[in-house]
Amino acid sequence: MKYGKLMWAPLGIVLAGILVLICKKHVMGVQRAAELLQGVDWSFLPWLAAVALLSVFLQYLLVRRQADPLLLPIALTLASIGSVEIGRLKASLFMPQLRWLCVALVVMIFVLRFWRSLQQLLDYPYLLGMACVIILGLPMLFGTEIGGSKNWLVLGPMSVQPSEFGKIIILFFLAAYLSDHQQVLTAAKSRLLVLRLAPLRFIAPLICIWGLAVLMFVVEKDLGSALLFFGIAVLMTYMATGNKSYVFLALSFFGIAAIISYMLFGHVRVRVAIWLNPWSDPNGMAYQVVQSLFAFGTGGVWGTGFGFGHPGFIPEVHTDFIYAAIAEEWGLIGALMVLLCYVLFFWRGVRIALKCRDSRAALLAAGCASLMLLQAFIIVAGVTKFLPLTGITLPFVSYGGSSLVSCFILLGILAALSERRRSRA
Repeated sequence: MKYGKLMWAPLGIVLAGILVLICKKHVMGVQRAAELLQGVDWSFLPWLAAVALLSVFLQYLLVRRQADPLLLPIALTLASIGSVEIGRLKASLFMPQLRWLCVALVVMIFVLRFWRSLQQLLDYPYLLGMACVIILGLPMLFGTEIGGSKNWLVLGPMSVQPSEFGKIIILFFLAAYLSDHQQVLTAAKSRLLVLRLAPLRFIAPLICIWGLAVLMFVVEKDLGSALLFFGIAVLMTYMATGNKSYVFLALSFFGIAAIISYMLFGHVRVRVAIWLNPWSDPNGMAYQVVQSLFAFGTGGVWGTGFGFGHPGFIPEVHTDFIYAAIAEEWGLIGALMVLLCYVLFFWRGVRIALKCRDSRAALLAAGCASLMLLQAFIIVAGVTKFLPLTGITLPFVSYGGSSLVSCFILLGILAALSERRRSRA
């Protein structure tokens, strides 16, 4: 039970951050504490209390079940940083983010409670594959374009991003399919030039996943999700088989599709042009990237200080570009600490995967950890112009209900797989 105290660290970050928000708002001419608190909207307190209680209960549950005790504190630390930064950037979205955080924590409790039933989905890989295709295809038919990407479903007052939940189904599909056909895929004897491949009927489902990622890139203009789906498919295939031929085939397939898309579709050429030279149109299509680079340069090593930067110049800074805001106000040190949290999360996930006796569980755990790190890398690379600009969120940090809920579902899966009595079974 000694790890149970770790739950208070991320909650302390939230409380300290809220105090900083209040002090920053009333710093001009404030001398007394009573005057400092005047005019503060305390309507967020019930939701903050709910987050605190749910976090304490979840950590107690994980420690009691002998699950990994560090996963939840790492995730809550990132969520706390994101909530505080959202409260500083867009105060009107602070309470909705707390509400979504409560929902995500409740969903994680349900994942832990019904994990045995959810784990049975691994027995039906082809149904999982069909479900993934249907979910990812919904935006193509009924989607609404928001922020340049047609990957949203608007359901009354609420908008949902199906790709956030599709990536979880893809993890289940890949873990089940690769585990069931691991021997055939590993002992591949068919040759295509210098490549060692399994018969076509065994690699056809993987080719469908790669093709689906490319289709998302072209039709939905969703480069971030396409890279994420493609990357996790390649990584899990290599983890399951250790065959570099599949990696080479996948990269060749994606490269040829990207070249064809560049020649046929104008929005692809625009993305590439912005990536290669954003200074050619700094006040137009490349405005976000240019302002993000300015934010990184302004922050320097130590940052401008919380509340003293100008990240508001970046459009939609609370979603795709929240990492640029962190880098400006928290500096290189703070930005690296955020990345370190993702590395620690990946390390704990890999440890869980190595302790799993079942190959399906091991692949699923490794996939969850890799997916989180890969998603963080893609969005950070996008805002720093290392890769073309993407439209995905920074896990646990960016504003968004779909993203937050899906991240805590992945966290719940990892926590369930880390339970000692199950890993020994």
